Amino acid sequence: MSFPKKGKFFPKGNGHYGKGGHLKNGCFVEEIASALRRSPGGNRASVKAVANWTGANEKTVKNWFSGKYGPNGEHLIALVQHSDEVLTTFLTMAGREDLMVAVKLIAAEEAIADLLAAVRQLGSDPKG
Repeated sequence: MSFPKKGKFFPKGNGHYGKGGHLKNGCFVEEIASALRRSPGGNRASVKAVANWTGANEKTVKNWFSGKYGPNGEHLIALVQHSDEVLTTFLTMAGREDLMVAVKLIAAEEAIADLLAAVRQLGSDPKG
């Protein structure tokens, strides 16, 4: 990216990339909006939950859900901490799908631990 020789404004499209798997203009906002809508319960309760996670106001969060605007870096970090859908989307956009294996492995380990705890509880149930 280079600075313009004249004027106060950057040329349109700076900061976004074309082909080669990189971001295209508007892609980030659309992808994050889609990930938020795919998250469990894409309704008003979700807007409130996301607002609580990020500290953003509800109008701002509604704009994220609609794809009008995207979250800033600080809010994106909070979203990734709370939403596997946003994390998956972020890693895919960054070209780091390989890291999703680790995320899925952690989720599988948690599911196995929950299942094992349930089986142990059944085994210790005096009614069983």
